[in-house]
Amino acid sequence: MQQLLQQAQKMQQDLAAAQEALAQAEVEGQAGGGLVKATVTGSGELRALVIDPKAVDPADTETLADLVVAAVQAANENAQALQQEKLGPLAQGLGGGSGIPGLPF
Repeated sequence: MQQLLQQAQKMQQDLAAAQEALAQAEVEGQAGGGLVKATVTGSGELRALVIDPKAVDPADTETLADLVVAAVQAANENAQALQQEKLGPLAQGLGGGSGIPGLPF
């Protein structure tokens, strides 16, 4: 029983370390062939947004808004893939997607 408890504590520590690493990692998503680029942390926090001046048309702000949304969504998808890569094995060791707070799986 003691060994099982120690394993659970180690897994919890490993999970916390992986979550911290994700919070520091940055991934990018882009839209419009790179006209709009969004950078998010591995935990999904938007850190940067770069808009190429060619994407800015004062008469068509709707397209620019769509590009921004698409870039942020792409960045978040990349962040989720990174989460799965980093946290997936740890979550499986804790019983799969059995209610670990903050995990999307």
